[in-house]
Amino acid sequence: MGFTILYMGLIVLIPLAGLVVKAGGLSLSGFWEAVTAPRVLASYRVSFTTAFAAALVNLIFGLLLAWVLVRYRFPGKRLIDSLIDLPFALPTAVAGIALSTIYAPNGWIGQLVAPFGLKIAYTPLGITIALIFIGVPFVVRTVQPVLHDLNRDTEEAAVMLGAYRLRVFIKVILPQLWPALLTGFALAFARGIGEYGSVVFISGNMPLKTEIAPLLIMTKLEQYDYAGAAAVALVMLIISFILLLLINMLQWRMNRHAL
Repeated sequence: MGFTILYMGLIVLIPLAGLVVKAGGLSLSGFWEAVTAPRVLASYRVSFTTAFAAALVNLIFGLLLAWVLVRYRFPGKRLIDSLIDLPFALPTAVAGIALSTIYAPNGWIGQLVAPFGLKIAYTPLGITIALIFIGVPFVVRTVQPVLHDLNRDTEEAAVMLGAYRLRVFIKVILPQLWPALLTGFALAFARGIGEYGSVVFISGNMPLKTEIAPLLIMTKLEQYDYAGAAAVALVMLIISFILLLLINMLQWRMNRHAL
């Protein structure tokens, strides 16, 4: 317990306390003005909406990937399983440059969709794609071991009793996967909120349009507005904590009902 408290204090609590102290250097009116400026509110909206959308997409397709990797055998399975972890090993700046090159208007994919009036890079859609790329391993690696350990006898019994495959999945398998799915969703969402390197290149960094909150914090730091940067970061911290707390409470209730 002592080691845990010491570790949490040095790595988590003291830095967060420093953030609160730095933001406390502003007056109440100054703090409110710093965190409710139109540019700041727009950056919050971009960061949280794209992170939520990316986590939701990863929730669905991460489950599909985990299902295929666990339940099927096919050539190249080990290679695909290894590629899932690529966003963990790849520097985020490299990922951002690669995605920008592919989805830019003159990129491999960007030039294919440009004739249809669809623009991917330098839009919220491009940010969402970048967050999907860096967030999908969280869902896959969280759901994969749960799928692997599921008791297949229950599924086979349900099939023998006349249940269709879809009904077996919804009524038998999915309730056991929900806690892991919510965990993966929360991890992908949390990673997306604070992501910087892979997003800064593909977003275009246009204030009020595609500027993310982490970039705005960096901009304030470069302008030596440390109190303003701490205020924006503190609001992000509070919102993120509330959202993750709600997800964890939902996960706890589902685990309780499952028991």
